[in-house]
Amino acid sequence: MSSRTRPRQFFSRLIGGLRVVWPIISFLLMLSITLGFFVGIIEGWSIDESIYFAFVSGITIGFGDFVPTGLLARALTIGIGFCGLLLTALLAAVAVKALGVITQQNEGVP
Repeated sequence: MSSRTRPRQFFSRLIGGLRVVWPIISFLLMLSITLGFFVGIIEGWSIDESIYFAFVSGITIGFGDFVPTGLLARALTIGIGFCGLLLTALLAAVAVKALGVITQQNEGVP
């Protein structure tokens, strides 16, 4: 198998795997955005600042430019972090599965 077809096969398997888990991914994204909106309402942030906060806090598991000060907002941020952790783990699992299938095919393992 040529080295040019491996990336194509990998991305083909990756897209196929993402299609399977897309409902879960979309649910986690919407939950994270919704929690971000609630934190933004509590903290008095704009909608774009709330979405930005949700993604920065969820993906990096840390605060960025915006930091919630209220107890309820901080509690909701834990939910955002958990959604981001699950989202990252799910994407990594699909990528590892796609890579494993390609590796097995190259080694001739059924």
